[in-house]
Amino acid sequence: MLFGVSGNARFFLYSSSTDMRKGFNGLSGLVINKLGQDPLSGDIFIFINRARNLVKILVWDQTGFAIWHKRLEQGTFEMPKIEKSQASLEISRQKLMLILEGISLKNIQTRKRFSLEKKC
Repeated sequence: MLFGVSGNARFFLYSSSTDMRKGFNGLSGLVINKLGQDPLSGDIFIFINRARNLVKILVWDQTGFAIWHKRLEQGTFEMPKIEKSQASLEISRQKLMLILEGISLKNIQTRKRFSLEKKC
């Protein structure tokens, strides 16, 4: 799906609906001004429109920005629960793939896997 994405990249789903007329500059502006993030970080930023049938994914690949764009011909993208106070939600690559493939997030159960993240 996304070429050149490093294993360290984080995925941020923008919580508000997005005007899909926005291009590289407009989406980068949302990342900076609304998410408080650096669009040049190599992280992946996901934007969905109000009707939830269009998605744009913005990524910096060390030489320039790339936008991946998908339009559904039928149905909608499912949005995970996001608190109204949150500008974005960090999601896993797996969850992004489920959203893009139209798999319901409500009943997904993940099996235990090793992670380098420290347990609190």
